[in-house]
Amino acid sequence: MPGSEWGTASEQRFNVNLSILFTELPLLERPAAAAAAGFTAVELWWPWVDSPTPERPELDALRKAIEDAGVQLTGLNFYAGQLPGPDRGALSIPGAESERFRANVDVVADFARSVNCKALNALYGNRVEGVDPAEQDALALENLVLAARAADRIGAILLIETLNGPESPLYPLVSAPAGVAVVDRVNEATGLGNARFLMDLYHLSMNGEDLPSVIERYAAKTGHVQIADNPGRGAPGTGTLPLEELLGRLRKAGYEGWVGLEYKPGERPSAEAFDWLPAEARAAR
Repeated sequence: MPGSEWGTASEQRFNVNLSILFTELPLLERPAAAAAAGFTAVELWWPWVDSPTPERPELDALRKAIEDAGVQLTGLNFYAGQLPGPDRGALSIPGAESERFRANVDVVADFARSVNCKALNALYGNRVEGVDPAEQDALALENLVLAARAADRIGAILLIETLNGPESPLYPLVSAPAGVAVVDRVNEATGLGNARFLMDLYHLSMNGEDLPSVIERYAAKTGHVQIADNPGRGAPGTGTLPLEELLGRLRKAGYEGWVGLEYKPGERPSAEAFDWLPAEARAAR
């Protein structure tokens, strides 16, 4: 994107999602790779898809990798099942998956506290055939209340994310209003006010939403933003989304939080997938 004012004019704070970028490397090498590309902040989906409660040495090794790289972990997902894969969260799924989510809540909060991470993302989970959606929603609220309280214990916010219908047809939160409604319900139930909307501009665009309108209506309730271009979920400039303009609108609407780079690098090493962003704009200011 030659001549772009990315990052400099808009003064964004970018972080790299290490669960979609640098995945050609082992988990423990990714924080250093992000640092070598010029970034000072990273985020992660829950890295242990098969275990909500990994052994202490695994947690310690990840913490050390983050600290040794000199990057800040700014966001972490709660256990979400097989992600990447068929699952989209665990907290609304009755039975074993809900129990795994609950077992994971304090593990995530304690790890986040150990690395001073202040945003925890709880994916809602897919609808289950044969289960009343109202039953799933009641369970979801119970578990989100637990997660919000755990986040509050460490001074963090709880994020609730909207995904997109074409790629996640069983996920019930596929519009900005649906995601924000859950945020409001959680805040009403806890009285803590620490639940926030995760505004993923790629997912919202896939849903065909009016992005300037979404920003105008919901910037004040947004705790984190993620970006990828559309179509393709690639780097900015590979599709047709006016991401620079949209981030400028977010700034004007008062959003000063992180912008997570949650896009696919394409057929190239991840280190080469940041040419759209000037080197001087990668380190958080």
